[in-house]
Amino acid sequence: MGHLLQHRSDGPDHQHSHGGHGEHGYEHPSGRWATIQAFLSETFGAHTHDVADQIDDALEADSAGRRALRWSLVGLAATATVQAVVVAATGSIALLGDTLHNFADALTAVPLLIAFALGRRAANDRFTYGYGRAEDIAGLFVVAMITLSSVLAAYEAITRLLNPHAVSHLWAVAVAAVIGFAGNEWVARHRIKVGRRIGSAALVADGLHARTDGFTSLAVLLSAGGVALGWQWADPAIGLVITIAILGVLRTTLLQVGARLMDAVDPHLVANAKSAIASVEEVLAVRDLRLRWIGHTLHAEADVVVDSNLTIEQAHEVAHHTEAHLISYIGRLSAATVHVSPSGAHAGMPTTQP
Repeated sequence: MGHLLQHRSDGPDHQHSHGGHGEHGYEHPSGRWATIQAFLSETFGAHTHDVADQIDDALEADSAGRRALRWSLVGLAATATVQAVVVAATGSIALLGDTLHNFADALTAVPLLIAFALGRRAANDRFTYGYGRAEDIAGLFVVAMITLSSVLAAYEAITRLLNPHAVSHLWAVAVAAVIGFAGNEWVARHRIKVGRRIGSAALVADGLHARTDGFTSLAVLLSAGGVALGWQWADPAIGLVITIAILGVLRTTLLQVGARLMDAVDPHLVANAKSAIASVEEVLAVRDLRLRWIGHTLHAEADVVVDSNLTIEQAHEVAHHTEAHLISYIGRLSAATVHVSPSGAHAGMPTTQP
């Protein structure tokens, strides 16, 4: 048998069912304390703008999912625009922070829509891996916009604390806060409804994020109430709190985009991939395994050791089974390249026993 035999697959024709290992369910905690924990987590840093977290097979395939994203973008943009008009009329810093937050959240749909548009393009001689990396460029754009929002919100809040200024038309600030909550809640309900109808866990999760952001808008009501009681500092103070929320989103997004540009993957994915390979009876060891994200899908490269007495045809079948197990067990894995080496080759090189 020759020293090198590779098997690669890029499509669904090679997918095999192994009991649904590629999909992992999750449960949301229940109870009042769990709700408070979720609110604090989502508000101060766990809100994700990672495309891979926001796309699943159902959302990508269904036109209703794409329409839901477009309507979400329009809804949040319209909400933020109304709030911006009120900010200009009242000078409320807290409302400005919430407006910027909503504008930043509206951008969540941008990389998703780009992914859908460019993902249909086939790979060519120039872009041999396709156009998935465009999502990383979109991620950098989102980082830039969130950074701009946080800097502007922080500057205005600190300036107002140092130079107090009365907020006018408090009723309009309160109404705008309610509009912010209502806009986020509408987006949340729409995403959750469509997500459940088409079976998209990603769209449902994004709807839950929008629902949490609605409570950030309600915080502006606290500032209006404080100012009404004569506490002029309440408005910029709430503005700073909302700025911290935006900074939390920025921190999370920076880590995600940076990790993606460095080809980082969750170590649990690697462990699961090794387990998938180990489930192939003919594989004696895993010599090498690499995973990388290209857009919102994973690609794998594996070097496995098999019995040197196998024929080329038998080794090919092992490679085929290994690739099939990887795609079936690992969610979002769309392609795998499997290199088969006979036992005894490359003596002295490290291997991992399955």
